[in-house]
Amino acid sequence: MKQRFIVIGITDHPAPWFPPEVLDVIRHGSIFSGGRRHHEIVASLLPEDAQWIDITVPLDNVFEQYRATSEQVIIFASGDPLFFGFANTIRRKMPDAEMVVYPAFNSLQLLAHRLLLPYHDMRIVSLTGRPWPQFDRALIERAEKIGILTDREHTPAAIAKRMLEYGYNNYIMNIGEHLGNPQLETVSTCSLEEAAKKDFSTPNCLILTTPLPRREGLGVGLLGMGLPDAKFTLLNGREKMITKMPIRLLTLQALDLTHRHTLWDIGACTGSVSIEARRLFPHLEIHAFEIRPECEAIIQENARRFGAPGIHLHIGDFMAYDLSPLTSHLSPLTSPDAIFIGGHGGHLKAIIEKVLTVLTDDGIIVFNSVTSPKVPTNSRALWDEACRDFGLQQGEPLHIHLNDYNPIDILTASKPHIL
Repeated sequence: MKQRFIVIGITDHPAPWFPPEVLDVIRHGSIFSGGRRHHEIVASLLPEDAQWIDITVPLDNVFEQYRATSEQVIIFASGDPLFFGFANTIRRKMPDAEMVVYPAFNSLQLLAHRLLLPYHDMRIVSLTGRPWPQFDRALIERAEKIGILTDREHTPAAIAKRMLEYGYNNYIMNIGEHLGNPQLETVSTCSLEEAAKKDFSTPNCLILTTPLPRREGLGVGLLGMGLPDAKFTLLNGREKMITKMPIRLLTLQALDLTHRHTLWDIGACTGSVSIEARRLFPHLEIHAFEIRPECEAIIQENARRFGAPGIHLHIGDFMAYDLSPLTSHLSPLTSPDAIFIGGHGGHLKAIIEKVLTVLTDDGIIVFNSVTSPKVPTNSRALWDEACRDFGLQQGEPLHIHLNDYNPIDILTASKPHIL
Protein backbone atom coordinates (compact mmCIF):
# COMPACT_ATOMS: atom_id res chain seq x y z
CA MET A 1 0.00 0.00 0.00
CA LYS A 2 1.12 3.52 -0.72
CA GLN A 3 1.95 5.82 2.18
CA ARG A 4 -0.90 8.29 2.74
CA PHE A 5 -0.61 11.78 4.20
CA ILE A 6 -3.24 14.32 5.18
CA VAL A 7 -1.67 17.77 5.52
CA ILE A 8 -3.66 20.40 7.41
CA GLY A 9 -2.70 24.05 7.28
CA ILE A 10 -2.98 26.17 10.41
CA THR A 11 -2.19 29.71 11.48
CA ASP A 12 -0.69 30.90 14.78
CA HIS A 13 -4.12 31.31 16.37
CA PRO A 14 -4.03 29.56 19.79
CA ALA A 15 -7.61 28.30 19.32
CA PRO A 16 -7.73 27.10 15.71
CA TRP A 17 -11.01 26.63 13.86
CA PHE A 18 -11.43 23.72 11.47
CA PRO A 19 -14.42 22.74 9.31
CA PRO A 20 -16.32 19.60 10.32
CA GLU A 21 -14.61 17.49 7.65
CA VAL A 22 -11.16 18.29 9.06
CA LEU A 23 -12.30 17.79 12.67
CA ASP A 24 -13.57 14.34 11.69
CA VAL A 25 -10.16 13.51 10.16
CA ILE A 26 -8.42 14.57 13.38
CA ARG A 27 -10.91 12.69 15.59
CA HIS A 28 -10.28 9.39 13.79
CA GLY A 29 -6.53 9.80 13.40
CA SER A 30 -3.83 7.99 15.37
CA ILE A 31 -0.47 9.25 14.03
CA PHE A 32 0.11 12.99 13.87
CA SER A 33 3.10 15.15 13.03
CA GLY A 34 4.21 18.77 12.89
CA GLY A 35 6.45 21.30 14.53
CA ARG A 36 6.51 21.69 18.29
CA ARG A 37 4.65 25.00 18.02
CA HIS A 38 1.97 23.24 15.98
CA HIS A 39 1.68 20.56 18.66
CA GLU A 40 1.03 23.19 21.33
CA ILE A 41 -1.74 24.71 19.21
CA VAL A 42 -3.63 21.48 18.34
CA ALA A 43 -2.84 19.28 21.37
CA SER A 44 -6.31 19.68 22.87
CA LEU A 45 -7.96 18.39 19.67
CA LEU A 46 -5.96 15.16 19.39
CA PRO A 47 -7.23 11.75 20.56
CA GLU A 48 -5.88 10.63 23.96
CA ASP A 49 -3.78 7.82 22.50
CA ALA A 50 -2.39 9.91 19.61
CA GLN A 51 1.21 9.39 18.55
CA TRP A 52 3.10 12.59 17.64
CA ILE A 53 6.16 12.79 15.37
CA ASP A 54 8.09 16.05 15.75
CA ILE A 55 9.26 17.62 12.50
CA THR A 56 12.84 18.56 13.28
CA VAL A 57 16.07 18.51 11.33
CA PRO A 58 17.52 16.35 9.97
CA LEU A 59 14.34 15.58 8.03
CA ASP A 60 15.65 12.17 6.96
CA ASN A 61 14.98 10.94 10.50
CA VAL A 62 11.41 12.24 10.31
CA PHE A 63 10.72 10.47 7.03
CA GLU A 64 12.19 7.25 8.37
CA GLN A 65 9.47 7.36 11.05
CA TYR A 66 6.83 8.03 8.42
CA ARG A 67 7.95 5.05 6.37
CA ALA A 68 7.93 2.82 9.45
CA THR A 69 4.15 3.06 9.82
CA SER A 70 1.48 1.54 7.62
CA GLU A 71 -1.17 4.02 8.81
CA GLN A 72 -1.89 7.41 7.34
CA VAL A 73 -0.04 10.32 8.91
CA ILE A 74 -1.87 13.56 9.67
CA ILE A 75 0.50 16.51 9.47
CA PHE A 76 -0.06 20.06 10.67
CA ALA A 77 1.84 22.73 8.72
CA SER A 78 1.85 26.53 8.68
CA GLY A 79 -0.49 28.29 6.27
CA ASP A 80 -0.84 26.70 2.87
CA PRO A 81 1.31 23.52 2.91
CA LEU A 82 1.90 23.86 -0.85
CA PHE A 83 3.16 27.45 -0.52
CA PHE A 84 6.86 26.94 0.23
CA GLY A 85 5.48 24.41 2.70
CA PHE A 86 5.90 20.88 3.98
CA ALA A 87 3.65 19.30 1.37
CA ASN A 88 6.31 20.14 -1.21
CA THR A 89 8.91 18.36 0.92
CA ILE A 90 6.73 15.25 1.04
CA ARG A 91 6.31 15.28 -2.73
CA ARG A 92 10.08 15.59 -3.17
CA LYS A 93 11.08 12.88 -0.68
CA MET A 94 8.16 10.46 -1.24
CA PRO A 95 6.86 11.16 -4.75
CA ASP A 96 4.70 8.03 -4.82
CA ALA A 97 2.83 8.83 -1.61
CA GLU A 98 -0.86 9.76 -1.65
CA MET A 99 -1.64 13.15 -0.17
CA VAL A 100 -4.66 15.29 0.67
CA VAL A 101 -4.16 18.96 1.60
CA TYR A 102 -6.46 21.21 3.62
CA PRO A 103 -4.88 24.68 3.29
CA ALA A 104 -5.15 27.72 5.51
CA PHE A 105 -4.20 31.25 4.51
CA ASN A 106 -0.45 31.65 4.23
CA SER A 107 1.27 34.48 6.09
CA LEU A 108 1.59 36.76 3.06
CA GLN A 109 -2.10 36.36 2.30
CA LEU A 110 -2.92 37.28 5.90
CA LEU A 111 -0.69 40.35 5.72
CA ALA A 112 -2.26 41.45 2.42
CA HIS A 113 -5.70 41.04 3.97
CA ARG A 114 -4.74 43.14 6.98
CA LEU A 115 -3.47 45.85 4.63
CA LEU A 116 -6.48 45.55 2.27
CA LEU A 117 -3.86 45.14 -0.43
CA PRO A 118 -4.66 43.25 -3.65
CA TYR A 119 -1.98 40.59 -4.04
CA HIS A 120 -2.73 38.92 -7.38
CA ASP A 121 0.22 40.80 -8.91
CA MET A 122 2.65 40.30 -6.01
CA ARG A 123 6.11 38.83 -6.69
CA ILE A 124 6.80 36.14 -4.07
CA VAL A 125 10.31 35.52 -2.70
CA SER A 126 11.24 33.11 0.06
CA LEU A 127 14.33 33.95 2.10
CA THR A 128 13.53 31.25 4.65
CA GLY A 129 16.69 29.17 4.66
CA ARG A 130 17.53 30.49 1.21
CA PRO A 131 20.20 32.94 -0.04
CA TRP A 132 19.63 36.34 -1.67
CA PRO A 133 19.58 35.71 -5.48
CA GLN A 134 15.81 35.57 -6.07
CA PHE A 135 15.29 38.68 -3.94
CA ASP A 136 18.08 40.52 -5.77
CA ARG A 137 16.50 39.52 -9.06
CA ALA A 138 13.13 40.95 -8.01
CA LEU A 139 14.80 44.27 -7.18
CA ILE A 140 16.80 44.45 -10.41
CA GLU A 141 13.67 43.63 -12.41
CA ARG A 142 11.93 46.49 -10.58
CA ALA A 143 9.05 44.44 -9.20
CA GLU A 144 6.53 46.90 -7.81
CA LYS A 145 5.13 44.62 -5.10
CA ILE A 146 7.29 41.96 -3.43
CA GLY A 147 6.10 39.54 -0.75
CA ILE A 148 8.95 38.11 1.32
CA LEU A 149 9.11 35.15 3.69
CA THR A 150 11.87 35.80 6.22
CA ASP A 151 13.99 33.90 8.74
CA ARG A 152 16.28 34.82 11.64
CA GLU A 153 19.11 35.80 9.27
CA HIS A 154 17.10 37.50 6.55
CA THR A 155 15.23 39.80 8.90
CA PRO A 156 13.28 42.92 7.86
CA ALA A 157 16.23 45.01 9.11
CA ALA A 158 18.77 42.99 7.09
CA ILE A 159 16.57 43.21 4.00
CA ALA A 160 16.18 46.98 4.39
CA LYS A 161 19.93 47.47 4.81
CA ARG A 162 20.67 45.48 1.65
CA MET A 163 18.15 47.49 -0.34
CA LEU A 164 19.56 50.80 0.88
CA GLU A 165 23.14 49.68 0.17
CA TYR A 166 22.31 49.12 -3.50
CA GLY A 167 20.11 52.18 -3.90
CA TYR A 168 16.66 50.58 -3.91
CA ASN A 169 15.29 53.22 -1.54
CA ASN A 170 11.96 53.79 -3.28
CA TYR A 171 10.08 51.04 -1.42
CA ILE A 172 7.83 51.07 1.64
CA MET A 173 8.03 48.07 3.98
CA ASN A 174 4.90 46.50 5.48
CA ILE A 175 5.69 43.99 8.24
CA GLY A 176 3.41 41.40 9.83
CA GLU A 177 4.46 39.73 13.09
CA HIS A 178 2.75 36.67 14.62
CA LEU A 179 0.00 36.84 12.02
CA GLY A 180 -3.09 34.88 13.05
CA ASN A 181 -2.39 35.17 16.78
CA PRO A 182 -4.88 37.68 18.27
CA GLN A 183 -2.71 38.31 21.35
CA LEU A 184 0.60 38.88 19.53
CA GLU A 185 -0.25 39.93 15.98
CA THR A 186 1.24 43.26 14.88
CA VAL A 187 1.13 44.94 11.48
CA SER A 188 3.25 48.02 10.80
CA THR A 189 4.35 50.16 7.87
CA CYS A 190 7.62 52.07 7.76
CA SER A 191 10.36 53.40 5.51
CA LEU A 192 13.44 51.31 4.77
CA GLU A 193 15.53 53.69 6.85
CA GLU A 194 13.25 53.08 9.84
CA ALA A 195 13.11 49.31 9.29
CA ALA A 196 16.91 49.06 9.12
CA LYS A 197 17.13 50.30 12.72
CA LYS A 198 14.35 48.17 14.26
CA ASP A 199 14.09 44.69 15.70
CA PHE A 200 11.00 42.68 14.83
CA SER A 201 9.71 39.60 16.64
CA THR A 202 9.51 36.27 14.82
CA PRO A 203 7.79 34.78 12.97
CA ASN A 204 7.28 37.65 10.56
CA CYS A 205 6.86 38.34 6.87
CA LEU A 206 6.76 41.51 4.83
CA ILE A 207 5.42 43.10 1.67
CA LEU A 208 7.40 45.75 -0.18
CA THR A 209 5.48 48.29 -2.21
CA THR A 210 6.82 51.14 -4.29
CA PRO A 211 4.91 54.29 -5.27
CA LEU A 212 7.77 55.53 -7.47
CA PRO A 213 10.28 53.97 -9.88
CA ARG A 214 13.86 53.73 -8.67
CA ARG A 215 16.05 56.71 -9.53
CA GLU A 216 19.65 55.79 -10.17
CA GLY A 217 21.13 58.89 -8.52
CA LEU A 218 23.59 59.30 -11.38
CA GLY A 219 22.05 62.31 -13.08
CA VAL A 220 20.81 60.18 -15.98
CA GLY A 221 17.40 59.02 -14.78
CA LEU A 222 16.54 55.36 -15.13
CA LEU A 223 19.37 53.38 -16.67
CA GLY A 224 18.56 50.67 -19.15
CA MET A 225 20.77 48.78 -21.56
CA GLY A 226 24.26 50.21 -21.78
CA LEU A 227 25.62 51.75 -18.58
CA PRO A 228 27.57 54.97 -19.27
CA ASP A 229 31.33 54.47 -18.99
CA ALA A 230 31.78 57.89 -17.38
CA LYS A 231 29.70 56.85 -14.36
CA PHE A 232 32.03 53.98 -13.40
CA THR A 233 34.77 54.38 -10.83
CA LEU A 234 37.95 53.46 -12.71
CA LEU A 235 41.25 51.87 -11.71
CA ASN A 236 43.57 54.82 -11.08
CA GLY A 237 41.33 56.92 -13.31
CA ARG A 238 42.55 55.05 -16.41
CA GLU A 239 39.87 55.21 -19.11
CA LYS A 240 41.32 52.28 -21.03
CA MET A 241 40.94 49.94 -18.04
CA ILE A 242 37.25 49.33 -18.74
CA THR A 243 35.43 47.43 -21.46
CA LYS A 244 33.69 50.24 -23.32
CA MET A 245 29.91 50.20 -23.39
CA PRO A 246 29.39 49.26 -27.09
CA ILE A 247 32.03 46.52 -26.81
CA ARG A 248 30.52 45.42 -23.50
CA LEU A 249 27.07 44.95 -25.01
CA LEU A 250 28.42 43.08 -28.03
CA THR A 251 30.43 40.87 -25.67
CA LEU A 252 27.31 40.01 -23.66
CA GLN A 253 25.48 39.25 -26.88
CA ALA A 254 28.30 36.90 -27.92
CA LEU A 255 28.01 35.11 -24.56
CA ASP A 256 24.32 34.34 -25.33
CA LEU A 257 23.41 35.05 -21.70
CA THR A 258 19.65 34.71 -22.11
CA HIS A 259 20.15 30.96 -22.28
CA ARG A 260 22.95 30.66 -19.69
CA HIS A 261 22.87 30.10 -15.93
CA THR A 262 26.40 30.88 -14.66
CA LEU A 263 28.83 33.54 -15.94
CA TRP A 264 32.49 33.82 -14.96
CA ASP A 265 34.18 37.17 -15.63
CA ILE A 266 37.95 36.62 -15.47
CA GLY A 267 39.99 39.81 -15.18
CA ALA A 268 37.00 41.88 -14.05
CA CYS A 269 38.97 45.07 -13.20
CA THR A 270 36.19 47.68 -12.65
CA GLY A 271 33.44 45.05 -12.84
CA SER A 272 31.73 46.69 -15.83
CA VAL A 273 30.98 43.42 -17.67
CA SER A 274 29.70 41.66 -14.54
CA ILE A 275 27.56 44.65 -13.52
CA GLU A 276 26.06 45.13 -16.98
CA ALA A 277 25.31 41.39 -17.15
CA ARG A 278 23.77 41.41 -13.66
CA ARG A 279 21.38 44.19 -14.57
CA LEU A 280 20.39 42.83 -17.98
CA PHE A 281 20.28 39.14 -17.03
CA PRO A 282 19.41 38.98 -13.31
CA HIS A 283 18.70 35.24 -13.50
CA LEU A 284 22.46 34.61 -13.83
CA GLU A 285 24.83 33.54 -11.10
CA ILE A 286 27.89 35.73 -11.70
CA HIS A 287 31.44 35.23 -10.41
CA ALA A 288 34.00 38.00 -11.02
CA PHE A 289 37.71 37.19 -10.70
CA GLU A 290 40.37 39.90 -10.36
CA ILE A 291 44.03 39.66 -9.37
CA ARG A 292 44.50 43.26 -8.16
CA PRO A 293 43.43 43.79 -4.51
CA GLU A 294 42.68 47.47 -5.13
CA CYS A 295 39.92 46.49 -7.57
CA GLU A 296 37.82 44.89 -4.82
CA ALA A 297 36.63 48.24 -3.45
CA ILE A 298 36.19 49.59 -7.00
CA ILE A 299 33.94 46.72 -8.08
CA GLN A 300 31.91 46.91 -4.88
CA GLU A 301 31.44 50.65 -5.28
CA ASN A 302 30.35 50.28 -8.90
CA ALA A 303 27.95 47.45 -8.02
CA ARG A 304 26.30 49.61 -5.35
CA ARG A 305 26.18 52.61 -7.67
CA PHE A 306 24.41 50.73 -10.43
CA GLY A 307 22.16 48.66 -8.17
CA ALA A 308 23.72 45.28 -8.98
CA PRO A 309 23.70 43.13 -5.82
CA GLY A 310 24.67 39.47 -5.77
CA ILE A 311 27.92 39.42 -7.78
CA HIS A 312 30.35 36.93 -6.21
CA LEU A 313 33.77 38.58 -6.10
CA HIS A 314 37.04 36.63 -5.96
CA ILE A 315 40.30 38.55 -5.47
CA GLY A 316 43.59 36.81 -6.26
CA ASP A 317 45.49 35.04 -9.00
CA PHE A 318 43.01 33.00 -11.02
CA MET A 319 45.68 30.45 -11.90
CA ALA A 320 46.23 29.75 -8.19
CA TYR A 321 42.53 29.72 -7.33
CA ASP A 322 40.89 26.50 -6.15
CA LEU A 323 37.78 26.20 -8.33
CA SER A 324 36.34 23.09 -6.68
CA PRO A 325 34.12 24.97 -4.16
CA LEU A 326 32.50 26.83 -7.07
CA THR A 327 31.70 23.73 -9.11
CA SER A 328 30.10 21.43 -6.57
CA HIS A 329 28.55 18.31 -8.03
CA LEU A 330 25.55 18.86 -5.76
CA SER A 331 24.01 21.05 -8.48
CA PRO A 332 24.47 20.91 -12.26
CA LEU A 333 23.97 24.66 -12.38
CA THR A 334 27.11 25.59 -10.44
CA SER A 335 29.59 24.97 -13.27
CA PRO A 336 30.00 27.93 -15.64
CA ASP A 337 28.38 27.76 -19.06
CA ALA A 338 29.59 31.25 -20.07
CA ILE A 339 33.11 32.57 -19.49
CA PHE A 340 34.48 35.97 -20.46
CA ILE A 341 38.23 36.48 -20.33
CA GLY A 342 38.74 40.20 -19.93
CA GLY A 343 42.35 40.03 -18.78
CA HIS A 344 44.97 37.33 -18.92
CA GLY A 345 48.35 38.84 -17.95
CA GLY A 346 50.12 36.89 -20.66
CA HIS A 347 48.66 33.55 -19.48
CA LEU A 348 45.76 33.24 -21.90
CA LYS A 349 46.46 29.66 -22.94
CA ALA A 350 46.88 28.51 -19.33
CA ILE A 351 43.63 30.22 -18.34
CA ILE A 352 41.74 28.56 -21.18
CA GLU A 353 43.18 25.18 -20.20
CA LYS A 354 42.02 25.69 -16.62
CA VAL A 355 38.49 26.85 -17.44
CA LEU A 356 38.00 23.91 -19.77
CA THR A 357 38.14 21.66 -16.69
CA VAL A 358 34.91 23.27 -15.39
CA LEU A 359 33.12 24.63 -18.48
CA THR A 360 29.88 22.77 -19.24
CA ASP A 361 29.71 20.79 -22.48
CA ASP A 362 27.43 23.40 -24.05
CA GLY A 363 29.38 26.34 -22.61
CA ILE A 364 31.04 29.22 -24.42
CA ILE A 365 34.24 31.24 -23.94
CA VAL A 366 34.48 34.84 -25.18
CA PHE A 367 37.70 36.84 -25.44
CA ASN A 368 38.27 40.36 -26.74
CA SER A 369 41.57 40.62 -28.58
CA VAL A 370 43.05 44.09 -28.86
CA THR A 371 45.30 44.92 -31.81
CA SER A 372 47.88 47.45 -30.62
CA PRO A 373 51.27 48.39 -32.12
CA LYS A 374 52.49 49.08 -28.57
CA VAL A 375 51.82 45.52 -27.39
CA PRO A 376 54.41 43.07 -28.75
CA THR A 377 52.39 39.95 -27.84
CA ASN A 378 49.66 39.17 -30.36
CA SER A 379 46.75 37.99 -28.20
CA ARG A 380 44.83 36.83 -31.27
CA ALA A 381 47.66 34.46 -32.11
CA LEU A 382 47.66 33.12 -28.52
CA TRP A 383 43.90 32.59 -28.75
CA ASP A 384 44.12 30.77 -32.08
CA GLU A 385 46.93 28.57 -30.76
CA ALA A 386 44.96 27.64 -27.64
CA CYS A 387 41.81 26.85 -29.61
CA ARG A 388 43.81 24.66 -31.99
CA ASP A 389 45.70 22.82 -29.24
CA PHE A 390 42.56 22.18 -27.14
CA GLY A 391 40.34 21.28 -30.07
CA LEU A 392 37.88 24.16 -29.61
CA GLN A 393 35.43 25.28 -32.26
CA GLN A 394 35.75 28.99 -33.03
CA GLY A 395 32.84 31.17 -33.99
CA GLU A 396 32.86 33.93 -36.56
CA PRO A 397 34.96 36.81 -35.14
CA LEU A 398 33.50 40.30 -34.89
CA HIS A 399 35.92 43.14 -35.71
CA ILE A 400 35.21 46.49 -34.04
CA HIS A 401 37.03 49.82 -34.28
CA LEU A 402 35.57 52.29 -31.77
CA ASN A 403 36.53 55.97 -32.02
CA ASP A 404 40.28 56.45 -31.46
CA TYR A 405 40.74 53.21 -29.54
CA ASN A 406 42.66 50.23 -30.87
CA PRO A 407 40.68 47.73 -32.98
CA ILE A 408 39.11 44.82 -31.11
CA ASP A 409 38.15 41.33 -32.26
CA ILE A 410 35.34 39.71 -30.25
CA LEU A 411 36.22 35.99 -30.35
CA THR A 412 34.17 32.97 -29.29
CA ALA A 413 35.00 29.32 -28.78
CA SER A 414 33.18 26.23 -27.56
CA LYS A 415 33.76 22.53 -27.09
CA PRO A 416 33.16 20.46 -30.23
CA HIS A 417 29.74 18.85 -30.45
CA ILE A 418 29.81 15.08 -30.34
CA LEU A 419 27.06 13.46 -32.40
